[in-house]
Amino acid sequence: MQRVTALERRYVAEVLDTEFRSSKGSGMTARLERLFIELCGVRYAIAHVNGTATLHSALVAAGVGPGDEVLVPPLTMASTAMAVLQANAVPVFVDIDPDTWTMDSHCAAACISERTKAIMPVALYGLMPDMDPLMSLARGHGTMVIEDDAECILGTYKGRVSGSIGHLASFSFQSSKQLTAGEGGMVVTDDEDLALRVRRFNSLGYAGVGTSKAKITKEDIQDPRYARHVSVGYNYRMSELCAAVALAQTERVHELVEARVRSASDFARATAGCAWLIPQRTPPGCVNSYWTYVIRLAEEAPTTWHAFRDRFRSLGGDGIYAAWRLNYLEPAFVEDRLYANGTPFSDDRRRGGVSQRYALGLCPVAERIQPRLLQFRTNYWSLADSERQAEVLRRTIASFE
Repeated sequence: MQRVTALERRYVAEVLDTEFRSSKGSGMTARLERLFIELCGVRYAIAHVNGTATLHSALVAAGVGPGDEVLVPPLTMASTAMAVLQANAVPVFVDIDPDTWTMDSHCAAACISERTKAIMPVALYGLMPDMDPLMSLARGHGTMVIEDDAECILGTYKGRVSGSIGHLASFSFQSSKQLTAGEGGMVVTDDEDLALRVRRFNSLGYAGVGTSKAKITKEDIQDPRYARHVSVGYNYRMSELCAAVALAQTERVHELVEARVRSASDFARATAGCAWLIPQRTPPGCVNSYWTYVIRLAEEAPTTWHAFRDRFRSLGGDGIYAAWRLNYLEPAFVEDRLYANGTPFSDDRRRGGVSQRYALGLCPVAERIQPRLLQFRTNYWSLADSERQAEVLRRTIASFE
């Protein structure tokens, strides 16, 4: 199979044939949104320019603003926490479950305060968090849950597909993701009011847009008395070219995700029986869509992270990715270089209701696990390539035993 096929090229050509004039048709963005509604089993979908803009829009739609707190995990791409800063709010980092590596609901309960406006768990590596206790926690405190599903298309939790459980959910089409248009993103929700807020925020606050309408009409803008902006927003709309590619990819979603799952299965077989390489636990009732296949190097392993990586590469492996440095240990956080809309956060404001300081010791489970995670690519479109990498992994393990 191929990651990009004739279908993507045909849809792009259809957009180019319109010369970017909406009067000539195409409507790729609207088609993509309708398809995502079906995919997630929700009522509304709003396409965005990227998967960080989606988080910003979702947070603002949820009412997050200056001084509010948002619970986030520390083990993920920093865009999650940075979107909270974009909303002029305070990221509060919640430790992770030691086996699934997703947000720990017990730790979330310990971190929640009267200033918590939203909980934003991440579906890590293709695995959804334990959503039921997080949703229950949110209900008990009158907060909203925003799923960050950038790494999880078609993952399921107790029979429910990613994007269908939280009040809002965010997806990414960045180049490494399971579905890609080079860039792009999607917000989905079942709530009409939230959908309208998201649409207006990603469309410059235009009065003429709606939950299923992304553009104002020519009749509107040809009236000199027309009041366009009912609120302040950003130009976060997805382009028709990106939508064309994302639409084709979404039409092929099962094929693309199955290729990742197949590669993960090859790696899982290669590591089976190795006591010092521990895979991410997928709980019963959940389906992991394996954006990447990740194992943890046990403390008693006969090698180090770097030595294992180097041996894997020397035997013909494509390389091993490291997990992100924990967000709150990045220099921007440790050194208080936190800006949102040009305003630096003071120490008192950043602490919020939980007096949280961004330093070692904040999330001990995440701090223990993050340096020991080995991330393997799953985007092999050839079965032979996937099997070859799994064989290199087997040989690497054997070389240390």
